[in-house]
Amino acid sequence: MIKKIDRKEVRSKKHRRIRNKISGTAEYPRLCVFRSLKNIHAQIIDDVAGHTLVTATSLEIKDGGSNKEAAKKVGKLIAEKATKAGIKSVVFDRSGYIYHGRVQALADGAREGGLEF
Repeated sequence: MIKKIDRKEVRSKKHRRIRNKISGTAEYPRLCVFRSLKNIHAQIIDDVAGHTLVTATSLEIKDGGSNKEAAKKVGKLIAEKATKAGIKSVVFDRSGYIYHGRVQALADGAREGGLEF
């Protein structure tokens, strides 16, 4: 019998593989992305201490425009919050999503905001 491929299961496996290689420290925290159908969320996490340092979401933006425009604004917003918190460089965690579209727009916005990957 052929097993049906579940998208969530495939992304979950990719995410686990990525997380085995990537970890955030105090010097280089992890910029983690979560994408839903309507919104996009980003967190900067110190995995050693187990704390979320900075967070930003498209729900905070008044006029987001299209999904990609909102993702770029979230990237700029998290970069702004990170620089206020004294964070200059991060490790990018795409959470199993393909580096394309909204995830790429968020990363580009964070780079424009001053974060280094």
